[in-house]
Amino acid sequence: MSHDIVIKDGLVFDGTGAPRVRSDVGIAAGAITALGRIEADDAAEVIDGTGLHVAPGFVDLHTHYDAQVFWDPYCTLSGWHGITSVAIGNCGFGFAPVAPDAREYAMRSMTRVEAIPYDSMRLGMPWDWVTFPEYLDSLDRTPKALNVLPYVPAGPMLVQVLGLADAKAGRLPTDDEHALLAKMLHESMDAGGCGWSAQRLPPTGPAAVQRDWDGTPMPTDMMNDETCLVLARVLAERNQGVQQVTLTTGDVRHDLAHLEEIASVSGRPLLHNVVQAFEAQPHVHRRAIEWLERCRERGIPVYGQGVTTDAGFTFTFEDWNLYDDAEAWMEATTGTVEERLHKLGDPHRRQALKDNRPYVATAPLEDVTVLSPRTPETERYREMSVRQVAEATGKDPVDAMLDIAVADGLKTLFFAAPPQGKSDLLKEIVQYPHMLFGVSDGGAHTKFLTAGRYPTETLSQQVRDNQWLTYEEAHRRLSGLPAQLAGFQDRGVLRIGGPADVVVYDPDNLSVGPNEVVEDLPGGEWRRIQKASGYHAVIVNGRRTIADDEQTETFSGRLLRHGR
Repeated sequence: MSHDIVIKDGLVFDGTGAPRVRSDVGIAAGAITALGRIEADDAAEVIDGTGLHVAPGFVDLHTHYDAQVFWDPYCTLSGWHGITSVAIGNCGFGFAPVAPDAREYAMRSMTRVEAIPYDSMRLGMPWDWVTFPEYLDSLDRTPKALNVLPYVPAGPMLVQVLGLADAKAGRLPTDDEHALLAKMLHESMDAGGCGWSAQRLPPTGPAAVQRDWDGTPMPTDMMNDETCLVLARVLAERNQGVQQVTLTTGDVRHDLAHLEEIASVSGRPLLHNVVQAFEAQPHVHRRAIEWLERCRERGIPVYGQGVTTDAGFTFTFEDWNLYDDAEAWMEATTGTVEERLHKLGDPHRRQALKDNRPYVATAPLEDVTVLSPRTPETERYREMSVRQVAEATGKDPVDAMLDIAVADGLKTLFFAAPPQGKSDLLKEIVQYPHMLFGVSDGGAHTKFLTAGRYPTETLSQQVRDNQWLTYEEAHRRLSGLPAQLAGFQDRGVLRIGGPADVVVYDPDNLSVGPNEVVEDLPGGEWRRIQKASGYHAVIVNGRRTIADDEQTETFSGRLLRHGR
């Protein structure tokens, strides 16, 4: 047999944006060996593509599977929704380099900023590394059903070079310390890192939406402009790599100018995180798109990572951590469940909570829905919005919401719709041709968010149902564009000789499954999931990892050092 797999008579989208072609696809030894007409009996396995779409596997450039990959080879939800390659180490957060005595902090830091359960990290990670190259070796040994591309996160490097206290204080590194940071990035990229990442949010105020486990800033929040330029110069010296940067200091002109400077100094792509629509402030994403277009016209390689999913947040106040843009709410939602219950029920704190309402992560608090009350006392409010509860009880919306939560012992299930509200605002982001799709945050916020569904959502809703895009353009944006920007070698497109990362799906029946709760994390922890229907096959490096929406327990994924 000259082919391991032949996909017969499918409608092929090659990921470049070129017109679809009815064709066969031949696969052997992990690569695409033929496109066109192939004899059906010339293969070990034949997949009937009649009525199906055949496309390159999807590429997700914003995940936090740095820990989860060690216990979940499919990096779910991503692996269920046609993703065949993921980038980890986003936002400057990660687990290497981390000295043994810093492991406890490294895990604690991720419990709030990315809401990854502590016990799952403690029990699920082997911790058989100290340096970043050693971490990559550990990833290489780990069975994977997806390909993994690693950013080098700035946070652990800052902690190792400056010490945790000085990193959090924002001390400017000395020339020698900057030289050491540059050396560490070089060594990490020599080992296979694809570039560097950092999230810089102000330590307090309306934009401080993600904090450390104790409510203090993350080390990258206090990072200096000059340090970013030191790392950018490393990429320039190598003429290699990509940068993923979130920057919000409160001075928009400074932030945009600095992002442009990083991209210009390095000469390498910079992925700006995130572009999101807010119904109450539509100028925010429109100005971001206008700026991205100005960068494009001037040849500055800055690209936007758009929030293109309509997934909202399903949460309880036992775990909720995304109201940190309001200081009073941050203080009230830190600590143990017992401490949170006391603080959220404390009448002396309520006025501060009313005066400083959060708005960044979700739609207005009044629009949050009481999804699932837990006691007879609160059952009457089921499926009501907080606004409706406030009107029915004569209470301030903050009191209405928190009184229910406290009465239920913080177990009330709430649903917060995404802040973009009307779909026409989301459409504007989706239709900008140079916007990256996704920001799935895969592996993070697992008790609240199921945004890893975004590829299925894109194809079934935004393309098939709403016709915002053609399938050709959607596959370019789901695969070809992110692969090109991140430095993947020959992935993201279907071409002879390239790696065989392929999805075969039923366009008429592709759908996102219901929101479920499963207890499948180490330590007995639970998470929310949404599966997919309509994926006839997902093929990673020439082997079928998904067959008719079910895992085949085939671990053909690879660590992509330098995208190779």
